[in-house]
Amino acid sequence: MTDKLGVVVVAAGRGSRMRTQESKQYLLLDGKPILVHTLELFDRLEAVSDIVLVTGTDDVERCRGYIETYRLRKVKRVIPGGKERQDSVYQGLLALDGEVRWVMVHDGVRPFAAREHIAACLDKAIETEAAVLAVPVKDTIKIVDGEGLIQATPDRRSLWAIQTPQAFRFSLLRDAHERAREEGFVGTDDAMLVERLGVRVAVVEADYYNIKITTPEDLPWAEWIIRHVRGERES
Repeated sequence: MTDKLGVVVVAAGRGSRMRTQESKQYLLLDGKPILVHTLELFDRLEAVSDIVLVTGTDDVERCRGYIETYRLRKVKRVIPGGKERQDSVYQGLLALDGEVRWVMVHDGVRPFAAREHIAACLDKAIETEAAVLAVPVKDTIKIVDGEGLIQATPDRRSLWAIQTPQAFRFSLLRDAHERAREEGFVGTDDAMLVERLGVRVAVVEADYYNIKITTPEDLPWAEWIIRHVRGERES
């Protein structure tokens, strides 16, 4: 592939569900901030040409320090995010190199995406314009009303838990964000914005190790993945 691939890593949230003073992306995992593990993952991928890190205004200098300390050569810019995650992604898109033709958006606290799954997601996006990593839902899901009463039970076979990275033709994702901004629409992920343009988004099956570290219960699981899974993937 000759077209340049850019990556927007979003790490501007405060992470109140972690119940720590420090934001979740800066908590240490195996001696390094969670965010650094994530950045290293994409920094090592040959297909990636440029990474933009979007973080909180007060954390820009700290993150620039990480770039030097951990020699993250593909992280070209660290910029402050916006009010919503969607705003932060849009700022990241604007900050990417003008020659980027494909883009991935990834959560800063999701450090365990497998390289083969990232590659498969990109390949599918090149084929279809838009693709996301996901896993089948394992639990039975109930639709519950405001009074706590079950209203329906969707067929589990049609339900997938969406992950990141999500990959798109750059121009398509930019247009989707600009349309959403014009119309005052806030979506739950980037794929949702693309869907609003009438573009069908492909799902690429990943695995259950690609966790988003969000709550205290996720940290022991992340440490287990570091010890027992990551080494096998990198060998």
